[in-house]
Amino acid sequence: MTRSSLRAATLGGSPDDTESAFYDALQAGDIDRLMACWADDDEIVCVHPGGPRLLGPGAIRSAFAAMFEHGTLRARPTQVHRVQALASAVHSVIERVEVMLPDGPREAVVQATNVYHKTAQGWRLVAHHASPGTVQAATAPGSTPPAGRLH
Repeated sequence: MTRSSLRAATLGGSPDDTESAFYDALQAGDIDRLMACWADDDEIVCVHPGGPRLLGPGAIRSAFAAMFEHGTLRARPTQVHRVQALASAVHSVIERVEVMLPDGPREAVVQATNVYHKTAQGWRLVAHHASPGTVQAATAPGSTPPAGRLH
């Protein structure tokens, strides 16, 4: 399957469709399906929790491929907050990520922002920025930071 036919088969016509395809590809450990969700642009950016800023499809592909060498990533988005304009959409999500530790599976919480642009090929991911989250963030929809806290 060619890259363009893979994109057509994987993605639908909305940012939600692209987001769903992204998380499905993460859980399947399918690097080609995952990269089909991203814009074909050297300016795309990805930041994993505690990791460096990755610029461009090559760096992003390499980072996800390295993750997949250790198995699939069981991440599911919850509490999606959407802001959409004509040709861009921003989704703030709480990711619940299952991680396998020596004493068994555990769930981690990650706060992520996914940015989508509407391209000639449809909605594509242009930025994914994830940070460690807290259980409180995962259980308090619509929560705001304490007063006086800027970041």
